[in-house]
Amino acid sequence: MNTKPQVLVIDDDAVVGRSFDRVLSQKGYDVSTALSGEEAMKDIETTDYDVVFTDIKMPGMDGIEVTERIKARCPWTPVVVITGYGTEENEARASVLGVSGFVRKPLTPEIIENITLKALQQPLAEPQAANEPEAPAETVAEVKAGALKTAGRIAKNIGLFIAAPFIALAYVIALPAVGFYMFAKLGIEAYQKKKSSS
Repeated sequence: MNTKPQVLVIDDDAVVGRSFDRVLSQKGYDVSTALSGEEAMKDIETTDYDVVFTDIKMPGMDGIEVTERIKARCPWTPVVVITGYGTEENEARASVLGVSGFVRKPLTPEIIENITLKALQQPLAEPQAANEPEAPAETVAEVKAGALKTAGRIAKNIGLFIAAPFIALAYVIALPAVGFYMFAKLGIEAYQKKKSSS
C-alpha cells in the first residue's frame, strides 16, 4: 500500500510536470503527470489522487473542463489551477467549481511546495466543505474586486456617453455668448480709451 501523497500534474508542457516531479519527489510525494485532460481522466479512474494540478490552457479539454469532471467524480479532491493566462473570467469560473487555489507561471520550487502543502491541508482544516468546496477567501475577494472595478469603468463610460451630447450642446450655446462678451468687452474698452484720450 502506497502511503505517499499522490499528486497528479496535468499540463501539455512536459517541463512543468518534470518540475513538479523533481521538487515533490524529494519531499516524499508520488507524482504522476499527464499531457492532456483526456489522459488525466483515464488516470483518475484508476488512482485516488490527494491533489491535482491542472494547466488552464491546453489543446482539447482545457483546465476548466478537467476541473468540472474531477469535481463531479471526486468533489473532495483538491484541484489547483496552473495558469500563465490569469484572466478574471477564468479565475471566476474556476472559483465557482471550488478550486483550492491558483498558481501562476513561472513556477519556483518554493511555490510548488507551498501550494501543494496548502492544497493538502485545506480539506483537513475545512471538513464541512468537503461536498461543496469553496475557493479561498482571497481568491473570491480578488474576483469581487475585479468585478467592482469593471462595473465602475462601465458606469463611468455610460455616464460619459450620456453626458457627451449635453456637453457639446453647452459648448455650442456658450461659444457665441463668450465670443459676444469678448467682442463687447473689447468694444467698451476701445470706446473708453477713445473717450479718455479726447
